[in-house]
Amino acid sequence: VQLVESGGGLVQPGGSLTLSCTASGLTLEDYTVGWFRQAPGKEREGVACDSQRRSRTYYADSVKGRFTISRDNANNSVFLQMNTLKPEDTGVYYCVSVPGIVTVQGMCGRTYSGPDAWGKGTMVTVSS
Repeated sequence: VQLVESGGGLVQPGGSLTLSCTASGLTLEDYTVGWFRQAPGKEREGVACDSQRRSRTYYADSVKGRFTISRDNANNSVFLQMNTLKPEDTGVYYCVSVPGIVTVQGMCGRTYSGPDAWGKGTMVTVSS
């Protein structure tokens, strides 16, 4: 199983970025997927999670209305569209998959502690 993120970089406050995650060794459509981030000196937090078959989506309060998680099942990929970026959005962003039975609250809220798969992360820096 491999998850590979791309799309990070340096962006000015107010700007936009789209992160991509492509999976191999698993069919993302069958999994609950999400994006986590780790800011310097802080713990990892779930920012956006999407349930199997897209029946439920979760966003952290800090990104609601600005970030959108989406999938491209044909290409076994998941995306994170980030708009109106703020300096506090700076961090390493990770693509994560967990079994499809896991709820988005359990995944993003970190109450789930079972098998999971993580990418290596992509750095996002929001700075002028």
